[in-house]
Amino acid sequence: MTGAGPDPASEKVRLVRAAMRMIEQTGHDVTRAALASGGGFPRARVEAIFPEETDLFDAIVENWFVGHIAIMEEVLATDLPPNRKMFEFFARRFVLQRERFRADPAAFRVYCELGSVHFERVRSYVDLADHYLCELIAQAQAEGAFEGLAIDEALSLINQMVHPYIFAEALTYLDHRLSEEKLGRIVDTLFAGLCAADRGARGVKGLRAA
Repeated sequence: MTGAGPDPASEKVRLVRAAMRMIEQTGHDVTRAALASGGGFPRARVEAIFPEETDLFDAIVENWFVGHIAIMEEVLATDLPPNRKMFEFFARRFVLQRERFRADPAAFRVYCELGSVHFERVRSYVDLADHYLCELIAQAQAEGAFEGLAIDEALSLINQMVHPYIFAEALTYLDHRLSEEKLGRIVDTLFAGLCAADRGARGVKGLRAA
């Protein structure tokens, strides 16, 4: 310990944790004023740590996604084959989300709702996940997967196919229907046949009776 006063980084963590507890208790967003009064913190100190009202929410979002970022970066750094790497990329984050949901379903739903309301403040984390997935797609294409598809097209198709495993809110109504085994089958299917070739599914001009 020194006489320099509290460490701002540790103070920020403490305030964010207090704000998250209040969100979980009240079911709605927390302002700096509410954090100061409800958490027993000096208003001036809260505003020094979070100069703008949005800074508090951004810090909460950062806390929510820090585990996801660590997982993605760890997976990208491995030398696993592309299919195994892509499975781990989705599966590890899915397991983290599922643990959070099952630990406190009500709080999880609140965070999902806040994320939807403030999506523009969450978007950068979604974009980062897409950026990392594009790197995985490029690695897979270098070994022959996803033939003929532009990276952006492959990105869109893959995200749509694994949507229940990356869209947090899906856990609130699909929990026990989702599993790592099913996700593994989806990823295997992606690598077995996702490509730009037209194999006939779109070969009819309209529906007709059998």
